[in-house]
Amino acid sequence: AMTMRFEDPAADFIPAVKRVFGVEPRVLDGSRAVLVGDVKLTLEAGERELWLVRVLPPALEDWVTMVEVEGDIEAAVRAAKEKLVDV
Repeated sequence: AMTMRFEDPAADFIPAVKRVFGVEPRVLDGSRAVLVGDVKLTLEAGERELWLVRVLPPALEDWVTMVEVEGDIEAAVRAAKEKLVDV
């Protein structure tokens, strides 16, 4: 019997954020977005894009940069964290 295997980057998104940032993220928007401090990480375009959004008071969002998700969500989260240092 043949087994089908589906890649679901979103399934490992929250644990990956926890591993990379070392904190429990605040989950937003049905597990497709999390808040770590004043930075929102959000999966877009069918989980192919990971966006970093700086959340500014009172309700502004600065969409800083995007990392392509190529199967490995943790690698994308790590790349996003590295880009945070640059902005």
